[in-house]
Amino acid sequence: MSVADTGIRRDAAQQILASLWRSPVFVLFAASLIVFTAFGIRQSFGLFMRPITLDLGWGRETLSMTLATQQLMMGLAAPFAGALADRWGAPRTVALGGALFGLGVFVMSQSTSPEWMLGSAGILGGLGLGACGMPLILTVVGQVAPAEKRSLWLGIATASATGGQLVFVPISQSLLSGYDWVVVLIVLSMFAGLIVPMAFSMSASVTSETGKDSTIKLGEALREAGRHRGYVMLTAGFFVCGFQVSFIAVHLPAYLIDQGASAALGATALALIAMFNMAGSWTAGWLAGKMRKKYLLCAIYMIRSMIIAVFIMLPTGPVTVMIFAAAIGFVWLSTVPPTSGLVAQMFGVRYMGVLYGIVYLGHQLGSFSGVWLGGWIFDATGNYDIIWWAAVDLGVLSAVLHLLMSDKPVERMEQQAA
Repeated sequence: MSVADTGIRRDAAQQILASLWRSPVFVLFAASLIVFTAFGIRQSFGLFMRPITLDLGWGRETLSMTLATQQLMMGLAAPFAGALADRWGAPRTVALGGALFGLGVFVMSQSTSPEWMLGSAGILGGLGLGACGMPLILTVVGQVAPAEKRSLWLGIATASATGGQLVFVPISQSLLSGYDWVVVLIVLSMFAGLIVPMAFSMSASVTSETGKDSTIKLGEALREAGRHRGYVMLTAGFFVCGFQVSFIAVHLPAYLIDQGASAALGATALALIAMFNMAGSWTAGWLAGKMRKKYLLCAIYMIRSMIIAVFIMLPTGPVTVMIFAAAIGFVWLSTVPPTSGLVAQMFGVRYMGVLYGIVYLGHQLGSFSGVWLGGWIFDATGNYDIIWWAAVDLGVLSAVLHLLMSDKPVERMEQQAA
């Protein structure tokens, strides 16, 4: 082979790599890897409930308040992260979030007082996750995805989130069985730091101009959304999703130990939830492109309530826990693709980061309530019975809200489609 032929092949390979680097498919890959890491680490925090509270002599409400605050800060930060990404570009915004999250987890490992734990894991970690977590990542995916594949791509990105749970929960539990919780959190903080270079890898494809499909101003978009009855009901319904999944993620391991099960069973249950959620989220993304998203959401919430009700009425044992984890896992984050897809359907992708961020704030208010009330009710009553049944009732209420909501696009979207 001649030198000229070698040079031609090298140039062709470089062109292929450059094309791939700038392609929407690469953005989907990088974004999925980011949410894989961020969500996987966050979902591991429930395993630290007993080690931290026993070591530091706290009641469960103290750490529950910290993790609940983290959920709340994520929601509060999400709309602002969307607005910042619109001006500054999503890669830099996500990178900033990854840096804050990694720092928050590290400082969490050094915290020995409730105030430091709240400031690190709760506030700093929550702010970071608001910028590098699912709201902004799904916005990026929604903006670069082909319109006909948007719901499916959102499902893939959502599935990757609990793919991270499937990996990081067993790793964290294995490390906790051999090392102090401080060491394990330091390791997790280093993984969180990897989000920064992952975010910058999207810079060639995602800029501050990506997804700007209209010239509408942000204030006008917010007023438009506030007047849309379906948007308000969607936000209220997503509160329930946060309440259910965050309560289970944080308190299920401790609940199972209270019922006489091992710590390993709790970790296995969380991993099984993640495994089945990967299939459930992908399926929900596919179905959201085939049927009305509001009806899909209605069905998901009703199924969730039925699964929870059956679980708490049956005796707790390895078999029932595994069946529950598999069933609830399949509908775990399956609400996310149709919910985020509805935002894009009703308002377009121009301000999806902000508008979905507000819907996500509703989710995180539910997360705050579920996590904190779980700890508060346990400390007050010695069990989780009240909060379990609240999760059932709220699921039924959310199903009704989605059944009654309007999913009609705003007038400018209908004119644009015409």
